[in-house]
Amino acid sequence: MYGKAFAPEYQGALTSLSVNSSLVDVLAAGTEQLAAAERAGRRGEAARSGLAVAEAHRRLGQVGDADRAWKASYRAARAAGDTAAMAWALWSGGTLARQRGAFALARRLLGLAAELGERGGDIVVRGYSLAGLAETGRIQGDYEAVGRLHEQLLAEARRRGEARHTVWALEGIAQMHRNTGSYDTAYAMFEEAAGIAARADDRRGHAWALRGLADIVSVRDGDTERALALLSEAEESCTAMNLSSALAYNHKMRGNVCYRAGRYTEARDLYVQALAEFRAMSEPRGEALSRLGLVKSLARLGQDRTETAAELAELARDLERIGLRHARAMVARAQTELGLDSDTDTEAVR
Repeated sequence: MYGKAFAPEYQGALTSLSVNSSLVDVLAAGTEQLAAAERAGRRGEAARSGLAVAEAHRRLGQVGDADRAWKASYRAARAAGDTAAMAWALWSGGTLARQRGAFALARRLLGLAAELGERGGDIVVRGYSLAGLAETGRIQGDYEAVGRLHEQLLAEARRRGEARHTVWALEGIAQMHRNTGSYDTAYAMFEEAAGIAARADDRRGHAWALRGLADIVSVRDGDTERALALLSEAEESCTAMNLSSALAYNHKMRGNVCYRAGRYTEARDLYVQALAEFRAMSEPRGEALSRLGLVKSLARLGQDRTETAAELAELARDLERIGLRHARAMVARAQTELGLDSDTDTEAVR
């Protein structure tokens, strides 16, 4: 039903690159082709090579370079009159904006990308852009608004037999089920995503699916060792492909698994590691989630209650400002879990 996964963001002279190519290799090849296209005055090719450069920088966590690259790709595409290439550049910029926590900008850029994709007759970039809008809403916790769009995109991907997009949609819907407590449904969808990704040789999608399975195995079944084994398997792919963001989320999930098992010292160390990784790539959502785990671990290890309450209150304000409603609810649950939601503790941090 599904063919081998491919990477439509690797275009022009770079179409031979695999979805599993190391990002360091993608960056080197893209930079070389971009320079050649610019020397030859081929603006369309410069736009498409520049897209691969932008995406490699983004996934490597090199935010400033990624921002400059997608904007240069857009300018080249506009100069070439290539509407579809303009859409792809905007998709890259919107995805970067979401990664940086600039959700309003992400929605604006991804919406424009979807419009240009439709106008330019590129159904793939249109689908990727709509998927980006759906993921932005999901990350913010607006499940009711984007749940239907996720389902629509899943149906479209299944009809086309597009493995990579099917895996993405399954993982997004599974995450919403997991976050609302439907663990069995979430597990089945993560499991299907892992199977499709494995058969399609989509190592990135497979790694994310394994992370989702590890989370369910930990929270539902209490099977710490199996969860850690799944994360170790996922980490191999993340490391091989230099997936900086995925690797940081893997380390953060390891912290979650250890915390649930009462292994608070291990959890603390993993959260510290993940926090440093997220800060290095300016990814506020991952940073906030790592901070939350770290505060909870330190509380379990004997940190002063007043200090813990103050840190959670500060984190809640930061999440409110960023617009991460689901993560904000997680802080509220942490305050209850640690017994810090009483009037006394609230007064202590005002």
